[in-house]
Amino acid sequence: MPVVTLPDGSRREFSNPVSVFDVANDIGPGLAKAALAGVVDGKEVDTSFVIDHDADLAIVTDRQPEGLEIIRHSTAHLLAQAVKQLYPGAQVTIGPVIDDGFYYDFAYERQFTPEDLEKIEKRMEELAKEDIPVSRRLLPRDDAVKYFREMGEEYKAEIIASIPTNEDISLYRQGDFEDLCRGPHVPSTGKLKAFKLTKVAGAYWRGDSNNEMLTRVYGTAWGSKKELKAYLHRIAEAEKRDHRKLAKKFDLFHMQEEAPGMVFWHPNGWTVYSTVEQYMRQRQRERGYKEIKTPQLVDFSLWEKSGHADKFGDDMFTLESEERQFAIKPMNCPCHVQVFNQGLRSYRDLPLRLAEFGSCHRSEPSGSLHGLMRVRGFVQDDGHIFCTEDQIQSEVSEFMDLLHEVYKDFGFDEVIYRLSTRPEKRVGSDESWDKAEKALADALNAANLDWEELPGEGAFYGPKIEFSLKDCLGRVWQCGTIQVDFSMPGRLDAQFVAEDGSRQNPVMLHRATLGSFERFIGILIENYEGAFPTWLAPQQVAVLNITDRQSEYCRDIESKLGGEGFRAAADLRNEKIGFKIREHTLQRVPYLLVIGDKEVENQTVAVRTRSGEDLGTMTYESFLEILRQDVDRRGRSSIAGAAE
Repeated sequence: MPVVTLPDGSRREFSNPVSVFDVANDIGPGLAKAALAGVVDGKEVDTSFVIDHDADLAIVTDRQPEGLEIIRHSTAHLLAQAVKQLYPGAQVTIGPVIDDGFYYDFAYERQFTPEDLEKIEKRMEELAKEDIPVSRRLLPRDDAVKYFREMGEEYKAEIIASIPTNEDISLYRQGDFEDLCRGPHVPSTGKLKAFKLTKVAGAYWRGDSNNEMLTRVYGTAWGSKKELKAYLHRIAEAEKRDHRKLAKKFDLFHMQEEAPGMVFWHPNGWTVYSTVEQYMRQRQRERGYKEIKTPQLVDFSLWEKSGHADKFGDDMFTLESEERQFAIKPMNCPCHVQVFNQGLRSYRDLPLRLAEFGSCHRSEPSGSLHGLMRVRGFVQDDGHIFCTEDQIQSEVSEFMDLLHEVYKDFGFDEVIYRLSTRPEKRVGSDESWDKAEKALADALNAANLDWEELPGEGAFYGPKIEFSLKDCLGRVWQCGTIQVDFSMPGRLDAQFVAEDGSRQNPVMLHRATLGSFERFIGILIENYEGAFPTWLAPQQVAVLNITDRQSEYCRDIESKLGGEGFRAAADLRNEKIGFKIREHTLQRVPYLLVIGDKEVENQTVAVRTRSGEDLGTMTYESFLEILRQDVDRRGRSSIAGAAE
């Protein structure tokens, strides 16, 4: 007579073993209809799972993240079933859930086309409408290998052969299709009502470029048509905001094959970049950071000593000169320790905050490069704080204050916080880890922040906090981080004289606010769709004459604005004023000053914003005050941007 305890603490007693579905049905037919799976004593199971003992049970529906993941994984199986029916010669390989969807890799004689995707999606819809029951069975590993080999599914057989021999293999069947999977899965294909195949790409088997090229089909799946429609709208918006397209439109940067993964910044883009750098330099100086600059090329022995060669050696660019091996630095940390090591430090010198706009290079696979979002050459707003264990919490709190100010100035108000704690394999004593993890948690709690713990996800050398921001489309970007490092200072002989006269290794806090400048500027481009807040805009003011009679006055205004430190340009072309207004509006220039005979006579300016708002005619000094206030507000609030 199992007793089932539900999440609200209520209990239901049954006279016989009962399935998850039966319990849901006992609660109510509506819940039974919505049930996708269950969580029994903390473990996810199918609705067909039989409970034969007292247990805790939660019913999983599409309203929960777990339910959405089950829908997506089940839809990947639906995709594979449709492909096998339409293209019997195709072999199925791996089909995991990813952010917002899933993919499945297939081995086939040719790449699938967009026309193929339409056929596959149509067949998936037909299979979903058939409401085919999904069932699970177990096979001994060797039997499962034989089973898939006999079906001609060599890739599946290879996957199963890598599993220990003493394990049973979980298989899921729906109609004529059976696949390897841990599960759980939806009880029937009819639960899959909102999906879309999005694109096709190439992918190497097991991610190794030495292996066969497979066809990867991407898709998305949701709990309802409404959610699917909203997601597809976001994707369309994201496509429209693709920073690579906007870079061409606004002449920001370009990339080319002669320098893969490297950025050629154009004047407009470099203006944005320089503004971000100057802003971060000022912010860090205000917070007590001392800016340094370290070499690009460092003897490989330093990277061996720091441990980076073992862990990141394949990602490093190396070269030889005069029988010595060098590495182009992939990160700045070991070099910052070298600066700390110049001269004997005292506890009175701590905390020591060093910052560098450090240029780094990493040998990223060519297939992973993606505009500014994934590059080989990048600059980090890197910083390292050398401190004692007792100073960790205060330094983390100080850094979070800086980070929040910076994000708000760039227009990002929503931040997600995650604390990654000690992994199984780590350096440092448990006492040190206890203190570091508590310091990070206390800093988050002291700021009254909601945060998520990621057990075991910390680096081997210490715990960390990751800071992710949300853009205008709700996309999450992990940018900032602060990491506690017990290892590197000792490995690289960093010491200070403690208050008791002993020599001790400092704690090293690795911190970055924006991450890489390139990636962060890519995020800004997409978030604002090129309509940067006035303080970041490559050109802040366009001064437009109606006829040649106003040219001298326009040049005078351009000169005066430039003298005040603003980025202004006069457009004196022999074009109609409507054409000029439209062109500069499309270029997202925040303010347009229209100058006619009346403005010259009265020494005024007629002010328009890029959103089309007419602010009226005013004196130059009045406009200058509006412009100053707008720039000073940065991305927190903008007259020119607010109406867009």
